[in-house]
Amino acid sequence: MRGDGGDLVSGADWGGRRLHFIGIGGAGMSGLALVCARLGATVTGSDRSDSSYMERLRQAGLDPAVGHDAANLPEGAEVVVSTAIGAENPELALARERGIEPVHRGALLAELCAEKRLIAIAGTHGKTTTTAMAVWALRAIGADPAFFVGGEVPGVGEDGVAANAGWGEGEWVVAEADESDASFLELRPEIAVVTNVEMDHHTRWGSLAELHRAFREFLAPAAAAVLPADGGLDALAGAGARLAFDAEIPGPTDLALAVPGRHNRENARAALAAIELAGLDVEAAAVALGDFPGVRRRLELKGARGGTRIYDDYAHHPTEVRAALSALRELEPDHLIAVFQPHLYSRTKALGEEFGAALALADEVVVLDVYPAREEPVGELAGVSGLRVAQAAAERAGGRPVWWLPEAATARRALAERLDRTQEDGKGSGVLVTIGAGDVFKLGESLVDEP
Repeated sequence: MRGDGGDLVSGADWGGRRLHFIGIGGAGMSGLALVCARLGATVTGSDRSDSSYMERLRQAGLDPAVGHDAANLPEGAEVVVSTAIGAENPELALARERGIEPVHRGALLAELCAEKRLIAIAGTHGKTTTTAMAVWALRAIGADPAFFVGGEVPGVGEDGVAANAGWGEGEWVVAEADESDASFLELRPEIAVVTNVEMDHHTRWGSLAELHRAFREFLAPAAAAVLPADGGLDALAGAGARLAFDAEIPGPTDLALAVPGRHNRENARAALAAIELAGLDVEAAAVALGDFPGVRRRLELKGARGGTRIYDDYAHHPTEVRAALSALRELEPDHLIAVFQPHLYSRTKALGEEFGAALALADEVVVLDVYPAREEPVGELAGVSGLRVAQAAAERAGGRPVWWLPEAATARRALAERLDRTQEDGKGSGVLVTIGAGDVFKLGESLVDEP
């Protein structure tokens, strides 16, 4: 473990700890659970539903419970929670009855990252892919980092399986740093990367100025920072070394990537900048990124139906939607269909017009109703729905079709008929992409009839 001054201090006794994760099936929580178990801790946990992350936990020898129940909480366990866990959760309520104060996932991540030299990657957009790219390249050049990624990365787990976390034997740990609940402020990175900063989590951050102050605090302890080359975030950086990135720098002039889009070229350059600041082989890392397969749910090809390739993307901010559609345009499809599920009522209320403008980059748009996640359409969110996004898209689509199909089942039937008709008419190759941070990916998967 490294102290603030970089001196090596004694590591934690993970073998003597018992940790219970409430919400263990989340992208971040499952990764923490896996690494803690790998380090010798006794790990239990629960989540409200099953998922691929839960299956990965089972494959690692853990036995997560599906459903929250006070009976799931073992005696004597520390309790780990994320911001998504409410006070009414029965396991959390029992823990507090026992006098156990829960540990936030951000604090546990910081504790783990303090065991090694930390590259922390933050930003409103691109942080998951940039983190995954850095991990992929570092593994390829033999640095064997520990890592925590907010998504599943094919090929980085044991035996080449997909993984979202791991504990390598190298001196570096690479961690995605989440600003959504301010938990990134728990971290003390040696190298800090900020991909960009925009308002996204409106219930946590009251203004862009407040968010900028938080990013300034995140950057403050870093010995070196990676920031966009346009200089717009330079004022947030501390006194340490600084390296800029854009779609062309740093690294070799010819950077070949398997993943499309200018935003992915920028993500790759940011990852290379961090690797350069770490004093490692940037040229070899750049070559390795040529084989980077992408992150699941980030422009992930799910299959096809007739002549239409079906993709899925996690984009849930207008800037991300625009980037995803622009990247798919690089594939030169004859027709591009965007199927969008807004995520959170608060975000839909704040950014509905901007979502509509971004979606208008597609040839055809389908909008579903809001995926609520942790929110309810009450109070100042009453009356908010995906309809406002559909209306905004229609106003900007120049007469191109925009469909308001709030129910996924209805959208599935309409899209299946639409794609089958396109195949029958022999209208060439198209692309359909499901977009959103909710469960819209299931709709796309249900449309696939060939790999």
